[in-house]
Amino acid sequence: MKKTDQPERISEAEHAVMEALWDHGTASASEVCDTVCKTRDWSLATVKTLLSRLVQKGAIEAKPDGRRFLYSPLIARADYVGGESRRLVDRLFGGRAASLVAHLAQTEALTEEDVSEIEALLKELKS
Repeated sequence: MKKTDQPERISEAEHAVMEALWDHGTASASEVCDTVCKTRDWSLATVKTLLSRLVQKGAIEAKPDGRRFLYSPLIARADYVGGESRRLVDRLFGGRAASLVAHLAQTEALTEEDVSEIEALLKELKS
């Protein structure tokens, strides 16, 4: 998989297709549909439209394979998640991750397990 700059924003529907490709590595439209169509009540045509949009956005590439195309991600899942996380923190919390954690704590969105994992991560970062 090649690494490129962050593509245009990816919609929630496009993200579902990206998840399927990240899991498969390379897949045909019908293979992506096998992964997402039943749970989302989509048709193969819907998946092909989303794949086309992702190609135009530079998030995936399409290579001919006989009468079909094989699609592969051009960005790593971790790179995408990192960019989206940064955008979220910048847009909603003034660029401060601590504000995000405080908000989650105040709205009781953090479980005791979440708090323990955050504490362990902070200890690891400090050492």
